[in-house]
Amino acid sequence: GYLATVIKCLNEGLPCLIEKIDESLDPILEPILGRVVTKKDNKLLIKLGDKETVYDPNFKLYLQTRLSNPHYKPELNAQCTLINFMVTPEGLEDQLLAVVVNKERPDLEESRVTLLRRMNQMTIDLENCEANLLQALAAATGDILDNVSLVENL
Repeated sequence: GYLATVIKCLNEGLPCLIEKIDESLDPILEPILGRVVTKKDNKLLIKLGDKETVYDPNFKLYLQTRLSNPHYKPELNAQCTLINFMVTPEGLEDQLLAVVVNKERPDLEESRVTLLRRMNQMTIDLENCEANLLQALAAATGDILDNVSLVENL
């Protein structure tokens, strides 16, 4: 079915859209989602099933579902960017409010945008700190309480 199209897109660096996916994906797509690429003779290769195919770095894979609230495995969530295009009344209200505030009080809207950017950056920083702490804890040998810098970071 669709595998020949995916391989053609992989080889030529074209975008590929797979529509109407369920909560479970075909395992043959896992190397693509995980970007498990090898280099051989100055070519990037990716193994799909039992054969290797050329991988063009311009290749993009888009997965579309009709499920209103899909629940995917954590691995898939980590490998992909999920975008929910469903418009909710609350989301629409927030967007309209932002437009009105931007017209009537541009300074207030600018402050809101700045705060949102700062919140996003703080979330990223927090995730980085958590990852660094977990890595330091995993690499710690002996009694972790003897490691002063690790205890201070905690």
